[in-house]
Amino acid sequence: MEDKNYSITLADGTVIGDLKLNGNNFISKSPIAKEIFEDCCSPVVISDGEAEETHNNMELVQITPMGEEYWFVLRDISKAEMEKIKMQSDIEYIAMMAGVEL
Repeated sequence: MEDKNYSITLADGTVIGDLKLNGNNFISKSPIAKEIFEDCCSPVVISDGEAEETHNNMELVQITPMGEEYWFVLRDISKAEMEKIKMQSDIEYIAMMAGVEL
């Protein structure tokens, strides 16, 4: 596990700080609720105190309580997944406008 402290800034400005990183798991000593990630993962800024990475489309994979820590994983949503989501949304919109039930 790295000794760096990470922080994550969500799209609504919520900052989750004082995180450790183990593989792709962020580790918090404070409770993490999945609700804070809803509609707030586009964009996400991850900082290690020296550098920042901006991720345009992410989603929460899981939160796992481990003793007194909370381990959580975020993942990038691929361009192909975003295109599929948009296409499905377009189909549903057209169907609604045409009065067709899917």
